[in-house]
Amino acid sequence: MIADIPSRAGLAPASEAELGALIADRRSSGQPLRIAGGGTRTQTDHVPGEALSTAALSGVVTYEPGEMTLIARPGTPLDEIETMLAAEGQAFAFEPADMRGVLGRNGAPTIGGMVAANASGPRRLLAGACRDHLLGVRFVDGQGRVLKNGGRVMKNVTGLDLGKLICGAHGTLGVLTEVALKTLPYLPDRCTLGFHGVTAHEAVAIFSAALATPFEVSGAVFRDGTAWLRVEGLGPQLGYRRDRLLGLIQTREAEVLDATATVTLWRELRDLAHFAGSDAPLWRILVKPSEAPAVAGALAALGGVFSLDWGGGLIWYCGPGTAQEVRGITRHATLVRRGGLTGPAFPPEASAVARLSAGLRQVFDPAGILNSGLMDQ
Repeated sequence: MIADIPSRAGLAPASEAELGALIADRRSSGQPLRIAGGGTRTQTDHVPGEALSTAALSGVVTYEPGEMTLIARPGTPLDEIETMLAAEGQAFAFEPADMRGVLGRNGAPTIGGMVAANASGPRRLLAGACRDHLLGVRFVDGQGRVLKNGGRVMKNVTGLDLGKLICGAHGTLGVLTEVALKTLPYLPDRCTLGFHGVTAHEAVAIFSAALATPFEVSGAVFRDGTAWLRVEGLGPQLGYRRDRLLGLIQTREAEVLDATATVTLWRELRDLAHFAGSDAPLWRILVKPSEAPAVAGALAALGGVFSLDWGGGLIWYCGPGTAQEVRGITRHATLVRRGGLTGPAFPPEASAVARLSAGLRQVFDPAGILNSGLMDQ
């Protein structure tokens, strides 16, 4: 029972067994829990229930640089893990963003929060999302059951891949206790091509041309009238790819940034520094790249500003507009920073998808106690 669990500030179970006992007790009493990692990815202040922190479930279980695999507990600070990987010349290929500036938070991003949110930055268009690098998970579901799936290599994933369900579920199906991830070498050199004075239509045309080549563009972002293309790799072949891209897009003169300037620029683009320090609503919108200019233009007509990522597949919109107005332009809009807006943060699901989601929650959290309403409010 809950009385047998040691008292701490808030709820911060120190072991998987303790977490399971706590959730089982809350399930029997129907008391909701608000899952909290570092509190730096999703605004959950409106979610009912006492906060359950994963901070005490911290530490790297194993890291094998030669196998490029990492297993860590969910409360492990992401900065510590990235520093450890960098010492071995490795990194997470999907480039998770640091959202503290955007959300005005000062907590420490955790690896569990990264997986729960499927956090994936500009390099997603080349390397895939966080869930594509997830090898396995352990978690406690809403019934207090300890479940595990996957392993340390991709071939060990058999049957239903629960990691794909947990990754991006924002804690509504279970609370992570371990995650296993694939790491990749950190490419030693990089450069950026900047095409200034372009419209969103022209930027998407540049992106489409560049991404249709075999030159492995690892970033394609449009912001404030500039289309940015990033390439990364080894020195000699990097120069070849850069020159071929410059030759491909001859209608525009390009600024070429060196490796140091590239690192600085893409950290700012990744972390949405251009939208930090504001209280205005911020929306994350998924679209077809070919539709991005028209959708972004309609959003800008509401009075705000936007940027494009993933070659036009992702729009960030910051500014005025009710949820009804924004989703009237494009339904696939998630409210990342509320800015005073109320109502569902996540876009409404199609009826068939909604039935599947409800069925999954009935299996993993039948009492509806884990981050209750987060995906619906």
